[in-house]
Amino acid sequence: MIVTRETLLAAIDTHRREGQTIALANGVFDLLHVGHLRYLQGAAAEADILVVAVNDDAVVRTLKGADRPIVGERERAELVDALRGVDYVTIFGDLTVGPLLEALRPDVHCKGTDYTVETVPERAIVQAYGGRTAIVGDPKGHSTRDIVAAIADRGAGPEP
Repeated sequence: MIVTRETLLAAIDTHRREGQTIALANGVFDLLHVGHLRYLQGAAAEADILVVAVNDDAVVRTLKGADRPIVGERERAELVDALRGVDYVTIFGDLTVGPLLEALRPDVHCKGTDYTVETVPERAIVQAYGGRTAIVGDPKGHSTRDIVAAIADRGAGPEP
């Protein structure tokens, strides 16, 4: 379910009252690929409820460059929402997921294997409220950047 931050916070309060644990994963998810899938499957295994925070288009342009995202924020959120194991998706416009972590306070903050627990930028926030950081997914061997480059290479064949 794609929800606003306010709706998400209310839903999570209900899940907590029911004794359920919450995991948060975040990312751009531009050109959804198997690495994203494995990351989110790993995150879903960490708690009862998985929340996925998707960067909004303006932040993606700041982080990845003017030619990104390729797919708009609503469509990226819809694709992530369709994956088994994802309970909630929210679009966020902060440069880091820190403010959402502080508001949501998930039991587990999940990051991909391009991090270690020690290098997760928001680690101190999670530790401060008593949460746990988990590194999930397969080794970082997939990227949207590589997919875009492969497509560009195939389209740049010899001139006729």
